Amino acid sequence: MKHPLTHNYRLLGYYALFWVVIGIINLALQVFWYNVPLTYSLLDTGTTYVLYPLLGSSIWYSIRYNSLEEVGIARLVLFHFVAASILCGIWVYISYAIYQPFISENNDFLSKGIPSKIFAGYIMYTIYLVFFYAVNYYESLKEKIKKESEYKSLIREAELQVLKSQINPHFLFNSLNSISSLTVSNPEKAQEMVINLSTFMRYSLMHNEKEMVSFSRELENIKLYLSIEKVRFGKKLNAEFEIDAHCLEAEIPNMILQPLYENAIKYGVYETTEQVTIKTSCMCEGNVLKITIENEYDASTIKRKGEGIGLRNIRKRMEIIYNQPDLIKITDHKTSFEVQLVIPQKTIAS
Repeated sequence: MKHPLTHNYRLLGYYALFWVVIGIINLALQVFWYNVPLTYSLLDTGTTYVLYPLLGSSIWYSIRYNSLEEVGIARLVLFHFVAASILCGIWVYISYAIYQPFISENNDFLSKGIPSKIFAGYIMYTIYLVFFYAVNYYESLKEKIKKESEYKSLIREAELQVLKSQINPHFLFNSLNSISSLTVSNPEKAQEMVINLSTFMRYSLMHNEKEMVSFSRELENIKLYLSIEKVRFGKKLNAEFEIDAHCLEAEIPNMILQPLYENAIKYGVYETTEQVTIKTSCMCEGNVLKITIENEYDASTIKRKGEGIGLRNIRKRMEIIYNQPDLIKITDHKTSFEVQLVIPQKTIAS
């Protein structure tokens, strides 16, 4: 940790101003109240309120490397007593050397003033000690808070990475299986699917876990994803979109919607021979973006037991990013399944 007076100019300014004010007050009291000769007052003020503050700034190093947590009380008291004695000795010696040319004819002033000056030196050392320990504690606390904030940020990023990594492999596995089947039955569709999958994965990899993208950009990626799945399911999969144009510039976490469509296909399209419609609607209300995804499903073939991995991941990811619970609402209508995301916005154009 750096010296607070040499690396904090504001604190250094306050430090200098404090001693200048105290020095002026002391000089005025001695001259006008106690009738001390001006020469003596200037010497006393200079050595006490200029020289000692210069020497006293070195006390920082004595507490910087002898913290209360690392050194025992007895050893600490002994160390500071020795340090105070050395500092007072240096201070008194230099003060005496400064005094002598000006008041050599009045040695009584020097001899009588030494004990009180030594006592004042110990008192000022104690004051400096408390001051620098307080500054050291404050700086250590700020550094600790900063590090804790950095650790929390790293933990958040790691959590987001884990949540997102649980989604992509599952989709990739299904897509590769489909491509493998299509290479024999329909090579042209297999080629189309490979191109679309490549584009989709490129989008997924070019964004980090907490990056925000425009809703229009995410929507394009979702339509690309659905086109990949359309190759697998054909007419069974039908997608409808009702999007308020004002919502297209809103920002959402990237890849936050794909698991919802993956679930809709897994539990709706995959389990039936009939056409299933996945309906997406979006509207802006105040400073929130509301995205609703609803898919039909056959209640006789699906038994839902709480949230799957995809929904839990989205809920957790939304909570990490926005630090708000309940930003995802899930409703089972018995013949259709609805998921609504409420995404806070800074501003939404109207």
